[in-house]
Amino acid sequence: MPKRILPLSDTQIKNAKPSESDYKLSDGNGLYLLITATGGKLWRLKYRFNGKEKLLAFGSYPEVTLAEARNRRDQARQFVANGTDPGEMKKRLQAEKAKQAANTFEAVAREWHAKNYSTWVPAHGDQVLRRLELDVFPMIGRKPIAELDPADVLAPLQKIEMRGAKETAHRVKQTCGQVFRYAVATRRAQRDVTADLRGALAKVTSTHLGSITEPAKVAELLRAIDGFEGSLVVKSALQFAPMVFVRPGELRQAEWAEFDLDNAIWEIPASKMKMKKPHMVPLSSQAVKILRDLRRLTGSGRYVFPCNRSTARPMSNMTLGAALRRLGYGQGEMTPHGFRAMARTILDEVLQERPDFIEHQLAHAVRDPNGRAYNRTAHLAERRRMMQLWSDYLENLKVATR
Repeated sequence: MPKRILPLSDTQIKNAKPSESDYKLSDGNGLYLLITATGGKLWRLKYRFNGKEKLLAFGSYPEVTLAEARNRRDQARQFVANGTDPGEMKKRLQAEKAKQAANTFEAVAREWHAKNYSTWVPAHGDQVLRRLELDVFPMIGRKPIAELDPADVLAPLQKIEMRGAKETAHRVKQTCGQVFRYAVATRRAQRDVTADLRGALAKVTSTHLGSITEPAKVAELLRAIDGFEGSLVVKSALQFAPMVFVRPGELRQAEWAEFDLDNAIWEIPASKMKMKKPHMVPLSSQAVKILRDLRRLTGSGRYVFPCNRSTARPMSNMTLGAALRRLGYGQGEMTPHGFRAMARTILDEVLQERPDFIEHQLAHAVRDPNGRAYNRTAHLAERRRMMQLWSDYLENLKVATR
């Protein structure tokens, strides 16, 4: 007659001590507690399915109590009785959970961000992810993207609106839309639900970045810059900016390795450009002089215009704007980005330069008559002449309009 197995008790389990090798404490009907040599107490169920002996793990004690282990055993035995392998059922459930975890809004958004990051300027890519991490993931990040509806997405956007950041809310909505469209393309969502949010956010009144384009006022600005009493690095950046009229991010992240002062050229790599195309900036004699003077101070480092706290980092994106305000120019009057509008307007309306030369130098998309994009060296001789003419104009303007 087979030996009758007595059910386990909590006291027996608590008092069980590890031995030199693993051993089992049986509870009956295939359920036992495996006591490992290292002190672990692991629930196991031995069962047979289609004539084969199998093993199922239920977790560890005390996280899984004796009562819970018995409940799971009874459920597993019911599956067997109904012709279902509980081990295979567990694998399918685990696979489904893993699939759901990979298809949450946050998981899909991070995947989309990683795929696109190399196509963006790093600062932009970092900002996109930071906005998602701060405003979106905490509210909907853990939810399966396929189960989200327009109201779910609207909630974090309205929270952004409530703190007064209306423009940011619109930008985040646009980002969410791109994530949903990526999910649709990868068959993890049926549609972009942000399309239903049209008109749900308050409209943003567009404002143009401050810029001075009247020659007499430009002259006043240039004289004010020459009289700037801050650091030489900031003053040099302010003097250099109108001569090259690149984007502020391209200016402050300029590296000495990108410059060939002997040949008066600055080659900005594609990774730093908004359009992800390399860009060539011919340097006037005045611009070269500014750089040669500055190189005595910052030439041993990586950046032309380094941060005042660490030469290992470029100048802050707030520095030039703060310097202009220090000179008395409010944000609505003049911004670092405004040097581009200044050059574009005066080169066209006053100096009568060809618009395509100007647009190319601004690193805007310019097409040839056949619709093809010009390469970085297109019209280089003409642009070199134009850039010297521009610097000469600025230099003479400061004197002629006193």
